Amino acid sequence: MKTVIMAGGKGTRISSIASDIPKPMIKIDGVPVLEHEIRMLKDQGFTDLIITVSHLGSVIMDYFGDGSKFDVSIEYFNETVPLGNAGALFKLRDRLTEDFLLLNADAIFDVDFRRMLDFHKSHDGLVTLFTHPNSHPYDSGLLLADDNGAVRKWLTKEDDRPLYYKNRVNAGLHIINPKVLDMAAVDVEKIGTEDAQGKVFKVDLDRQLLKPLAGTGKMFCYDSPEYVKDMGTPERFYAVQEDFLSGKIRGKNLKNRQKAVFLDRDGTINQYVGFLRNISDFELIDGVAEAVRKINASGYLCIVVTNQPVIARGEVTAEELKEIHNKMETLLGMEGAYIDGLYYCPHHPHKGYEGEVPELKIDCDCRKPKPGMLFKAAEEFHIDLGRSWMIGDGENDVKAGKNAGCKTCLIGEHQEDFGQDLSAVNLLQAVGEILRQE
Repeated sequence: MKTVIMAGGKGTRISSIASDIPKPMIKIDGVPVLEHEIRMLKDQGFTDLIITVSHLGSVIMDYFGDGSKFDVSIEYFNETVPLGNAGALFKLRDRLTEDFLLLNADAIFDVDFRRMLDFHKSHDGLVTLFTHPNSHPYDSGLLLADDNGAVRKWLTKEDDRPLYYKNRVNAGLHIINPKVLDMAAVDVEKIGTEDAQGKVFKVDLDRQLLKPLAGTGKMFCYDSPEYVKDMGTPERFYAVQEDFLSGKIRGKNLKNRQKAVFLDRDGTINQYVGFLRNISDFELIDGVAEAVRKINASGYLCIVVTNQPVIARGEVTAEELKEIHNKMETLLGMEGAYIDGLYYCPHHPHKGYEGEVPELKIDCDCRKPKPGMLFKAAEEFHIDLGRSWMIGDGENDVKAGKNAGCKTCLIGEHQEDFGQDLSAVNLLQAVGEILRQE
């Protein structure tokens, strides 16, 4: 499988770090960023590489050569005139005969691409986008997808967006079937030529190739908590350098066992109002966003696990519950916080409610105090439950955590001993104590 790495950007915003070399050649821990990327790909078996270069491209070509000293094979495409961030793909069409990885060289990442490729194959789409939550979704482009991950809408920062939305952002890592190039409404012969005003005809990856696939059922979101960050400014570069040296970047690769803080929802994240049926009743508890930000920065995954019997009781539809959870993600995102995953149990064991959903009135394995939701998260995120915590405001939360093998913390005004490892008044206090134990 070929990997195309786009390394032709000028890096104007980060020129104060190094103006005499291409941005992908800036060093972290004494090694160029692009070399870190190539070594990671090689370790996963991705050794057939094409690197597109432009600005100071000879520096990259002289350093990496044919790739043999890195145990990979490298070809180059040199953009003598700027073609946009997708123009080179059309010029390379005869070499792109099957699905290929398309990566940016101006981001720092450490990703299990084999896992992403398995997802791509299982969904039988033309494009898979690596997507993740971030700390500023309110000013980022957003992807709206169905329950199977198929992209319904691609919203840019300038587009109108729903009042509430899932925090899902395109990270710039892709698996693409080359048929997409043939489908695009692009005059290939014009790429790289000038019009009467001297303007070069370029191709934009997102606007002209990917965004038109929204709503076709052929483009999917691969949601992952793995580390992907743009290093386009000096501030971002220094931040990712610190994350690299601390081991955070490599540790977030899903090949490695993760640790998580599992959170109950009602009474832990949002104000407890009994069975929450109306989205207007959802309000974050004071201090929750700060607590979640601390989890985000700590290296723990932040995963919500919540019993929602209102679905089985017929009091809230699945779509209504999704909108409530979108409100939760939106409110957290407005304060720079995000969750990595969310699991809910829609079941309820007792029958006899007007409007109930019969097929959901079962004694399931996921309703807390049973640990099914935690086990599912552990499987999907490669979590070491013994290094993880379950925080909630009720006995069933503590029991679910214990049943899964986690450490537990009970929060609330009235502490009782359910065998928890910690107790705290609120989530912020609980998270602070957990992090102090690290």
